[in-house]
Amino acid sequence: MTSNILLQPTEIVHLSGISWQTYENLLTELSASRRLRLTYNRGTLEIMVPSPEHESYKKVLGRFVETLAEELEVNIQPLGSTTFKRPELIGAEPDECFYIKNIQLIKGKKRINLQQDPPPDLVVEVDITSSSKNRFEVYADMGVPEIWLYDGNDFSINILENQKYISVERSLAFPNLPLTEISNFLEQVGEKDYLELIKEFRQWVKSQI
Repeated sequence: MTSNILLQPTEIVHLSGISWQTYENLLTELSASRRLRLTYNRGTLEIMVPSPEHESYKKVLGRFVETLAEELEVNIQPLGSTTFKRPELIGAEPDECFYIKNIQLIKGKKRINLQQDPPPDLVVEVDITSSSKNRFEVYADMGVPEIWLYDGNDFSINILENQKYISVERSLAFPNLPLTEISNFLEQVGEKDYLELIKEFRQWVKSQI
C-alpha cells in the first residue's frame, strides 16, 4: 500500500484485504500527526479525514457529556479518541469515549487492553458523511454498551442488545434525563457561540434535575 492512497481528496477511503500488521504500521507511522481516523474490521480498513463540521459536533457532544457528569455528580474518565484493539480482528478510534460504570477498573492505567479490560461505557460518534455501520459492528465486537450518534440531522442513543445496537429513548449512562433533547442543542452548532451553547445546555440540565 502506498501513501498516495491516504492523500486522495475524498473524506472516506475503504480498503479490503488489509493485514493486521499493515493496520498496526499505519497507526505507528501516523501517530505524530494524526488527522486521520482508522477503523479496522477483519481485513477491511476505513480511513477517514474529519471535516471541521465533524470536529465541531464532536467537541460539543463531548462537552455535553462532561457537563452532564458535572451537574449530576457522576464520575467519568474521558479518553477521547483512544485507539481500542482486539489483536488480529478489530480496531477503532471513537470520536469521544468515556468510562463511567467501569471507571475503577481502568483507573491509573496508561494502556487499555481489551483482552482484560472493559471497553468504554459510552462512545460518541459523529457521522456526517458516511455510514457508521462498520464502526458499530466493531464496537459491538468490543462490547461497548452505549453509543451516542449524530448524523447531522438526528441524535440517537443506541444500546447494545444481542450483539446489535437498538435506538432507545433513555441513556444507560444518564438514565434519568430525556437526552433526546440534545438534538435541539445540536441544531444550534455553528449558529450560536460555543460557550454560550454549553451554558444553555448546562441550564437545561439543571432544570431537569
